[in-house]
Amino acid sequence: MQEEVDSKTVALVINSAKLTGRLFIAAIRKFLEHNKNKNAVIPHGKQTVKQLIGQNQGVTTFESNDIDVKGFERYARKYGVDYAIKKVRDNTGKAKFIVFFKGRDKDAIDTAMREYVAKAMSPEKKPSIQKKLHEVGAKVQNKVLEITKTKQRGQIR
Repeated sequence: MQEEVDSKTVALVINSAKLTGRLFIAAIRKFLEHNKNKNAVIPHGKQTVKQLIGQNQGVTTFESNDIDVKGFERYARKYGVDYAIKKVRDNTGKAKFIVFFKGRDKDAIDTAMREYVAKAMSPEKKPSIQKKLHEVGAKVQNKVLEITKTKQRGQIR
């Protein structure tokens, strides 16, 4: 009787181990299948032109001959615009930038461009640090020359 109970117990343990192994494999298969069918994460912000067009939301463009790319990116990120910038050279060899963005982002891109242009076109109210340094350096040099001249004159007499 004891042997029969022992064999049934061992058989139960083996069957439950096989069952949990099968369940584990089935769960992994389901997970992989779910990930395969799951939609890819939609990128936001700066993208390639191919990614932007692949979202099937309509793409709008504008061209600019001189655009500060980093400055524009700051405002585009601020307003959450999905965009792509492509640098193209024309026949004369000058660089031209084409900015692609989604059609639904038109209001946001207009606002971002208004702010960017206002900042880029506004006259600089702050003097440059380099100019200030040159002015201070010139003043210090003049003072040093005056001090050395007065000392020399004083020592000679």
